[in-house]
Amino acid sequence: MGKIKKILRKSNFLLNLYILFLNKKSIVKRMVFGDKKIIEKKWEKQFGYKIDFNNLHTLNEKIQWLKLYDRRQIYTLYADKLQCRYLLSQHFGDEHCVPLLFKTNRVKDINKTNITTFPCIIKPNNGSGLYHIFRSGKDINWKHLRRDCKTWLKIDYYSSSQEYQYHDIKPYIIVEKLLLTSEGKIPNDYKLHYINGQLEFIYCSIDREGLNYRQIYDSNWNKLPFNWSHDNSSINSGFRITMPHSFELMKKIGSFIAADMKYVRVDFFDVDGFLYYGEITLYHGSGFDPFTPEKYDLFYGEKISLK
Repeated sequence: MGKIKKILRKSNFLLNLYILFLNKKSIVKRMVFGDKKIIEKKWEKQFGYKIDFNNLHTLNEKIQWLKLYDRRQIYTLYADKLQCRYLLSQHFGDEHCVPLLFKTNRVKDINKTNITTFPCIIKPNNGSGLYHIFRSGKDINWKHLRRDCKTWLKIDYYSSSQEYQYHDIKPYIIVEKLLLTSEGKIPNDYKLHYINGQLEFIYCSIDREGLNYRQIYDSNWNKLPFNWSHDNSSINSGFRITMPHSFELMKKIGSFIAADMKYVRVDFFDVDGFLYYGEITLYHGSGFDPFTPEKYDLFYGEKISLK
């Protein structure tokens, strides 16, 4: 398997074929077994025990229930990275939207004529964790980029994640200005986690191209001693970041989104004191990221009533 992965990394064509193969396999599995059975198998593989949907306690466990049984139509709007920006701008102003440089649902439009402003980030509106960052046009292999975009437009992320909100999103490729601080760095990403409409903690992705730390703070900006991620390298370090200047506005917008939700994560960027919308994430890590220490998974899970 190691040799196969090395070959795939070297071949953009084969890698995209492999991604589409896995996605089609996920679609077939969903049709045969259904979302609940797939979640049960994934859960046991990840956590080493069987999930009991009649006896749920942890936050990750309850997220699996929400994925199956809380499927409101507005969630599709929240998950759509293109439509979500319009929703937020209507309520809080379009000056906080990351500048949109280009959008298309046609792969052939991904070319030098249409994409001329750099640095930029290119991503699909209908998935998670898929993107390319380009500091200049010289960095782009256009053939490879179009191949990646073609793959992104075909991916059914719902079938891979059992997150139904992705089911009815019309796929687009969007090109946004890459946000940079005055020091030329990608800004910190502030992920506000709400339970029952209340801000419980802020998960911070810090200096992604440098320190690449993950730290968590409470609503009063006290550092918390846990992480909710596969990367736990910095939870006990002495390193700290200061509260972002736009924190109060973050909380205002986040509270508006989270008002009638049992759980949601609302993301923001602070660029030299100015706020930009990030995205709305219904299920952090799709409910499969471990807590370290584990007791915090139970602590926050007990706050959610599924009745």
